[in-house]
Amino acid sequence: MSDQHAFDVDTAVAGAGPNFSATITDRWSIGPHANGGYVLSVCLQALGRVLDKPDPLAVSAFYQRPVVPGPAEVCVETARSGRRLATGEARLLQGGQELVRVVASFADLSQAAGPTAVSGSAPVLPPPQDCLDLFSGEQSRDSGLETPGIAGRLEYRTPRLPGWRQGSPSGQARAEFWLRLAGGRQADTMALPGLVDMAVPAVFELGHYHSTTIELSVHVRARPAPGWLACRVSTSYLIEGYHEEDFEIWDSTGQLVAQSRQLALLS
Repeated sequence: MSDQHAFDVDTAVAGAGPNFSATITDRWSIGPHANGGYVLSVCLQALGRVLDKPDPLAVSAFYQRPVVPGPAEVCVETARSGRRLATGEARLLQGGQELVRVVASFADLSQAAGPTAVSGSAPVLPPPQDCLDLFSGEQSRDSGLETPGIAGRLEYRTPRLPGWRQGSPSGQARAEFWLRLAGGRQADTMALPGLVDMAVPAVFELGHYHSTTIELSVHVRARPAPGWLACRVSTSYLIEGYHEEDFEIWDSTGQLVAQSRQLALLS
């Protein structure tokens, strides 16, 4: 039996490129469809096989149709490979139909150097062991949340029970919490772009529980230290069903390691 973590097994691609094969599993699904962050991670694995830099730096994904569990093809094209950046495009197809298109620039963040000015700060949270496990045991059954699928792949700790979880959304679409992959797999720069889309959407606190990502942009800022990830998510504008979601990930040392913005549509 393989000792690889589910994230690595389920995002793996096969082939020599530029066309790779992949298997989309149901372990990262929300209902019948694969989570967008998981699908993005599959595409980045394919890009990582052909680009000569180790860390995804700037990533944009466009979701055209839902992805379902089953075989998939990821077609990769290198746009440019330079001294500091390597840029490429990946298209994920099922049944010959393009479902997701990703453009990404990779870099080597271990070589990053230059001026730094950080005006924001990490969320101030109680230790994870003093927080609530939103998806454990009786809580998951009582709320109707299904722990199979993506909820079973994550560990999620929140300082207090959110309003939506109590049946009374607060009307304030923002949250701060701890997050990590279940099973002891430490996050790295290949996992961060997917993780920004795997947590509970901020619009749950507005009483809306079904949201579909249209476009997702991620900036990976540093290689994360081991440990829990402190996250901050917010939505400020819901207009005619479309809304943005901003996400920050800070590592266990208080370093900003990823930030993202997506445009999504209530469904």
